[in-house]
Order: sequence, then C-alpha cells, then structure tokens
Amino acid sequence: MSTVLIVRLARGAVHCAMDLVWRLGARIPAADYRVFETAFVDGVHPQTGETKRFSLIEAVDWVNVIAMTPELRVVLIRQFRVGAEEVCLEIPGGMIDPGEAPAEAAARELAEETGYTAPHWEQIGDISPNPAIQTNRLYTFLARDAVQTSAPRLEGSEVIETETATLAECHAAIRDGRIDHALVLAGFAHLAFR
Repeated sequence: MSTVLIVRLARGAVHCAMDLVWRLGARIPAADYRVFETAFVDGVHPQTGETKRFSLIEAVDWVNVIAMTPELRVVLIRQFRVGAEEVCLEIPGGMIDPGEAPAEAAARELAEETGYTAPHWEQIGDISPNPAIQTNRLYTFLARDAVQTSAPRLEGSEVIETETATLAECHAAIRDGRIDHALVLAGFAHLAFR
C-alpha cells in the first residue's frame, strides 16, 4: 500500500510524494525549558514498517525584521548570545506572544529592541527553522521608512546596542562572517529573492 502526500510548491504547484511519509503516533511530552519544550513521537517507517522514536523541540513561532530607514539604512542590533559565547550582529526579532499575529509581533519586537517604528510593513518570508526537529515557523518582515520614535524598551535580561548600515555593508558583513546567525541570513535571503 502506498502513502501519498501532496506537497505544496511555489506558485501553487503540487507534487505527490509516494512512500515518504512516516505514520506518526501521539506526541509524548518530555521537558519544559521555558523558551521551548521537548517531546518524543514514535513513527512507523513508510516502507519497512519499523518503528523509530523521534525527538522534537516545540517552540513558539518567531519573527525577524529587516527595518529600512528613509535613507535606506538597515536597523541592526548587537547582543550577547550564550550559545555562541559572543556578541552577534543581527536584525531585530523574537518570539510571537500567545494570541499575537506575526505582523503585530514584528512591530512590537522592532519597537522594544530598537525604539524604531515603521509605517509600511510587508511579510517577505515564512520558513521552518529546522524541520527535522523543530515544530515552529519563522516569519520575516520588511519594515520601510523606519524611524526611531522612542528609546528601546528592553526586557529584563536584554542588553542590546542598535546601529544602522547600508545594504552593501550588510552584504559585506555576511560575506566576511560578522553576520553569521542562520535565521538572520534567511531574512536577508528573503529580501534578496523577493
């Protein structure tokens, strides 16, 4: 018996993927780490029928923002990242709060982290950060004509510096590794390919 899955492709095209879909059982909660939870799910191999246990990271959806000033400068932030043990150059972003739409979260994160607001918004991307183990999505927004209208409203543990750069300077920072956060790079890829 063949399993058929309809896969959505760009521009509405579809592709049938036969014998690729694992039959998944119920999710088994594992641990709660405040910003994400872990879980397990047992899957049945589509061709052999063997069972395998998969590990999952269940996180809320995220947003990131490429904010462009009227002078066409990109609003960037610097903050210490514990995983990398270094200060990283990034674009603003964060978690979507419960009940909040991605666009609302993007505007909130931009204002909170930088004090910038923008009158023109466009969603330019929607990706799965790591579909092998993560269940969440990342939405990327382009904010045009962004201006600093207030001081940043940082949350308790946030320590952030704001700066601006031209797109050419951002591209150079990506090429030489000063910007190396994968989700930030995905945002710039969405901008480049739109």
